Amino acid sequence: MKNLKHKIRLKKEIGLLGVYAIAAGTTLSAGFFLLPGLAATSAGEALVLAYIIAAIPLIPSMFSIIELATAMPKAGGVYYFLDRSMGPFIGTIGGIGTYLALVLKVSFALIGMGAYIALFFPELQIVPIAIIIAVILGALNIFGAKKSGKLQIFLVVGLLAILLLFIGEGIPQINYTRLSNVFDFDFSTLIGTAGLVYISYVGVTKVASLSEEVKNPERNLPLGILLAMGSAILIYALGTSVMVGVLPIEKLAGNLTPVAATAEIFLGRWGVYVLSLAALFAFLSVANAGTLSASRYPLAMSRDHILPKFFGKLTKHGTPLISIVLTVGIIIFLLVAFDPTGIAKLASAFQLLMFALLCLAVIVMRESKIDSYDPGYKSPFYPWMQFLGIITSFVLIGYMGILPIVFSVGMLLLGAAWYWYYAKNKVVRRGAIYHVFERWGRARYDAIDTELRGILKEKGLRKDDPFDDIVHRSAVLEISTKTDFENVVQKVAEILTNIIQIPVNEIIEHIMEGTRVGATPVTHNVALPHFRVASISKPEMVLVRSKQGITIDVFDPLTHEVEETLTVKGIFFLVSPEDNPTQHLRILAKIAGRVDDNDFAEKWENAKDAHELQEALLYDEQFLTLVVNNKTKTKSLVDAPVKAIEIPEGCLITNIRRGGQTIVPKGNTILKNNDRLIIMGEPEGIDILRKKFSE
Repeated sequence: MKNLKHKIRLKKEIGLLGVYAIAAGTTLSAGFFLLPGLAATSAGEALVLAYIIAAIPLIPSMFSIIELATAMPKAGGVYYFLDRSMGPFIGTIGGIGTYLALVLKVSFALIGMGAYIALFFPELQIVPIAIIIAVILGALNIFGAKKSGKLQIFLVVGLLAILLLFIGEGIPQINYTRLSNVFDFDFSTLIGTAGLVYISYVGVTKVASLSEEVKNPERNLPLGILLAMGSAILIYALGTSVMVGVLPIEKLAGNLTPVAATAEIFLGRWGVYVLSLAALFAFLSVANAGTLSASRYPLAMSRDHILPKFFGKLTKHGTPLISIVLTVGIIIFLLVAFDPTGIAKLASAFQLLMFALLCLAVIVMRESKIDSYDPGYKSPFYPWMQFLGIITSFVLIGYMGILPIVFSVGMLLLGAAWYWYYAKNKVVRRGAIYHVFERWGRARYDAIDTELRGILKEKGLRKDDPFDDIVHRSAVLEISTKTDFENVVQKVAEILTNIIQIPVNEIIEHIMEGTRVGATPVTHNVALPHFRVASISKPEMVLVRSKQGITIDVFDPLTHEVEETLTVKGIFFLVSPEDNPTQHLRILAKIAGRVDDNDFAEKWENAKDAHELQEALLYDEQFLTLVVNNKTKTKSLVDAPVKAIEIPEGCLITNIRRGGQTIVPKGNTILKNNDRLIIMGEPEGIDILRKKFSE
């Protein structure tokens, strides 16, 4: 089996602040500094309501994207989610369309800078400056998400500080007579305007396309996106209220620099300078984050053979060079050939269509009942939240006019044509929707389950998964002679029957049935038989080692016939509760990942006793077990309180095992001889402790 750890992957460099900065930065740009003037032309003072209404269809889409991104944190975002849920045909359409819409948004942001630059340097040519900035941002992205992410944080911090100044100084200056006209509107015009400004919000979810590069995505993606969404709604509502309440509507309507014009009234000329600086921060922010996000779409689609494979090549910095170059090239073409400000409504319409499909994707993934679909965050109010997202998206599109509808259909046709004429014969993959069909008596495609299991392996355990506890209390069986799998199963069943209170013959049948249908993974001289039962409350495991070897028949999962006979040196029998299949799979994935490590075979082979066999399985760069013993380097810890131990920053003693019992450590907990400390933390800190106390 190929070692998955040796596959080239994007580096996980983006933390919570980076997620927030990218999500917020791609949102608070043209939607705040440029579009209010255009929206006021049609909706007047009611533009404030238009911005609030525009957020409604985004909320279900946001929850859906977070769920999909925490279940499948892979490059490609919308494309990847649609492809794996509804198949490569829909994935191709969504990938190409969303990629182009995102590139258009970046071009729109770069051109938007021109309106503010022209306030001070009217003699400069805007397009050449925009092209130079696009090239610089592309080069920065080539050197890694971490560097561009740091720029993003800097830009967003500066932007938020200036926007708070604008809102804080502007609210006392509001003329509430003007603001009272907010509720004087034509319904159709209001909804159409909401469709126009919808593009202001969609950047909040673009970070999903970078989810493969996010550290701890199950925590950082939901939290970062929700914080960014809350910030965006609050800033748009308050900011547009200041514009409407301070600037006469006849001066606001059609104004391409509405924020600067508003600030000049209550902050004077210096306010124009400061807010123009904020606009540049915002436009640079969305252009940087948009370039970063957009370049991952060709990468993800090349991995799936929908685009040529050279788009998937990564540099030594772990970034997709050709994808970035293509993205910058298209941006330059758009800057030279078109005026992107005229297509804001078109981009909004297609994004609405894609987000409606994403809501449908969550329904498909949930109803597929695939055990390995394991989101770290689940959308609330399922499926009504998703139905709301689908309905409101199409309602907004319907009120936006014929041109956005034609554009959306054109993008659909472009994606369909590319799939049929290029990708169709290169892709042998279907989506999770076939698992739904299988429940109706139709086709099923199990590779999606295999891929999701691979993702579980990459994601690792959750904090509440009791993996270390399972391993520490596991029974260990040492076999001194060469034997076969059936004999080992008999001995293991006799051990397990005393632990899980299930008859020996039932345990044997569970294990052998799983092996006969091809459900027992065999890799790196280790077999992983497993099953789930309803009568237990927590997972249990038995570790078996035989230096002489254990022969095991490997069955074909399709024909259920013996494919080959292998000899293994270790077998890990795992049994879990029936009602927690995803935890069962995460534990299996963790074991498989550890077995794949280069150092595992040596540690397993050379382990001197049951404790060392357990430790061989537990070894992890973010995990350490220390046994306190007065005959080893840990003797200084005997009879010492926990608070006296020098633990590197970023590390934590999670629990103490003492005589078969688990103790939650406190600062005044006194350590005893043979206590086993479980420590988790950053790899650097764990490595320091390992070197300090290793024998």
